[in-house]
Amino acid sequence: MAAPVHRTPPHPEEASAMPLQPWFADAKLGIFVHYGIYAVDGVPESWAFYHGEVPHERYMRQLDGFTAAHYDPGAWARLFSRAGARYAVLTARHHDGVALWDTAQGDLSVVRRAPAGRDLIAPYAEALREQGLKVGLYYSHSDWNHPDYASVVHPDPPMEDVATNRFVVPADGKEDPAAWKRYLAYRDAQVGELVDRFRPDLLWFDGEWERSEEQWGLDALAARILAGNPETVLNARMLSHGDYATPEQGIPVEPPAGPWELCLTVNDSWGFQHADHRHKSVRQLVRYFAETIGAGGNLLLDVGPREDGTITPEQTARLEGLGDWIRGHADAVYGTVAGLPAGHHYGPSTLSADRRTLYLVCFDAPRETIAVRGLRNRIRRVSVVGTGAELDHQVVGGLHEVPGVTWIDAPALGGLDPYATVLALELDGEIDLYRGTGRT
Repeated sequence: MAAPVHRTPPHPEEASAMPLQPWFADAKLGIFVHYGIYAVDGVPESWAFYHGEVPHERYMRQLDGFTAAHYDPGAWARLFSRAGARYAVLTARHHDGVALWDTAQGDLSVVRRAPAGRDLIAPYAEALREQGLKVGLYYSHSDWNHPDYASVVHPDPPMEDVATNRFVVPADGKEDPAAWKRYLAYRDAQVGELVDRFRPDLLWFDGEWERSEEQWGLDALAARILAGNPETVLNARMLSHGDYATPEQGIPVEPPAGPWELCLTVNDSWGFQHADHRHKSVRQLVRYFAETIGAGGNLLLDVGPREDGTITPEQTARLEGLGDWIRGHADAVYGTVAGLPAGHHYGPSTLSADRRTLYLVCFDAPRETIAVRGLRNRIRRVSVVGTGAELDHQVVGGLHEVPGVTWIDAPALGGLDPYATVLALELDGEIDLYRGTGRT
């Protein structure tokens, strides 16, 4: 993860030949799992040797300490389910080239080179499906350990590293098209293994910035994936074949057009790092989540298990805390679409699929009233999600086509949620908003 450049993905209507599977937009929450040998020393994934923070040889010695001794994908899946997630994405292979399954493409895997000694993907996929969760796998196009990878250069490098880093470009500056062809055969074969053996519902690619779409041969790769499973969801790092956008670490002020997903770490790191104790609070995670789904996206919340496969108590507690809030407000989460545009309500909101119920999220304790502007509908009923308490409301003002402001009485203090209170506004029809400038 932590791709170092900003990219504008294609509009989803121009991207994949297949329509995006409806489960994705309905999922709202996914769990990202960065699990690999980098957890042994607690270094920044493959980036540690790429940037020279750790010598390459030392980084690779982490293979000797990767045991997965307490790896229990069933426990993971149950935790993810309690968190309210509907899918998860596991790093099958990061930029370091270390596979978590028994790949036939060389021996660089935790099965053959680490004490773990077994395939970690198959039991993960099985455990998720037992919990009714969709199976996602992360795979990096790039492999900074493969002997044929640093054989060509990007025709228009998006950043200096892509043109200069020794793990990316030929050492002598001379391109070797034959070596690159061998690399693509390796990459395509590994992706084929993932598709054929584990049938993922979603493939989450990364590393695409290091080559052009033509160099990557993405037309052929997408055809191979969809031939194995036409319903596979692909992220935007399959470039023109991507189904949805993948911003990272910050809710976009202007949401991407079409489907999207915010990738967010629970602390500051993707993988496990011993010294990273800067965990976001449950209240902050609820806010990230509500603001993301209110803008029409999913939250892909990342955890980094220790090398033995256990997820830390701090991250577990935050997943469970978020899950508690989601369960108490499920009607405002699942089966909804993006809510009001900015300016109508001071907070995020969602809409029921039939667009007849508006859910307002209030992060702070409301004082006296909550205002909604520009609502043309008549409100039949206002209630607090979770308690069912009914609230009075009135409309004040308005002139000609400009509707008045709807003022909703604040809930009693005892009826407020500790993280975010949600109000359900049942409307007299599909939502109808005024978006004009008023009399000028």
